[in-house]
Amino acid sequence: MRLGYNTNGLPHHRLLDAIALLADLGYQSVAITLDVGALDPYQDPSDLNRQILAVRRALEHAQLRSVIETGARFLLNPRQKHDPTLLDPDPARRTIRQDFLIRSIAIARQLGSDCVSLWSGKAPDDPPAEVALDRLVQALEPVLHSSEAQGVPIAFEPEPGMFIDTLASFRQLDERIAQPCLQLTVDLGHVHCLREGPWEIVLPPWRGRILNIHIEDMVENVHEHLMFGDGTMDFPRILAVLRDIEYRGSLHVELSRHGHMAAEASARAMEALRQALASPGVRS
Repeated sequence: MRLGYNTNGLPHHRLLDAIALLADLGYQSVAITLDVGALDPYQDPSDLNRQILAVRRALEHAQLRSVIETGARFLLNPRQKHDPTLLDPDPARRTIRQDFLIRSIAIARQLGSDCVSLWSGKAPDDPPAEVALDRLVQALEPVLHSSEAQGVPIAFEPEPGMFIDTLASFRQLDERIAQPCLQLTVDLGHVHCLREGPWEIVLPPWRGRILNIHIEDMVENVHEHLMFGDGTMDFPRILAVLRDIEYRGSLHVELSRHGHMAAEASARAMEALRQALASPGVRS
């Protein structure tokens, strides 16, 4: 397993500075949240291409892997967070999100990233579950077509408060789509927060399907990303299960609300994860 960090936790750092900082701390992967100032897909194409080249060179120099994250809060709508979504009742507004995701796939291909991580979002009109699922399946079609065409898999993340919020609800989507390019991002804090079940039962069915993991501390029933040690998660136990299912991808720390102390937070997270990985149950 490779230790990584999500750049949404370094919002006040230039992207190249963030990459250098994480590499110096010993991280082996970067989850790059596309955002204003961080490979903004809507900037002038020549400027974007120059930035992509510079970021790729920085990643290669530091021997860092990467994934592309698409959870920027206000990139598509400066007045409403995470809007519009793939579940918007207006097809024209869904197209805005689709276009962003397709642009993200293109950037991931140019960087050589492992995958593009995305989520469903909410349905603002609160339709019946069957209608929402149909809408999501239809909205994902052009995104998955681009994913397949460019050879960049999609890692879908269940997110508390969104239509696809648990691994169980992702299974319904997965059964409807059943395409090899649709895989999974698991946020371990979300699984804990929503009390989805014992790790030894919840994670093994997804062996081989998980391309990306988010990791942070959290408490049950509260969706708040916490510094390691501030929540109630048993990391040696979790990491032992990941070892048992032979997960060999990256564990990306997601501390998006710690940007004001990003240098300290990333260092503390690295130390906490190294200690957890050194636990006897994980090493054996």
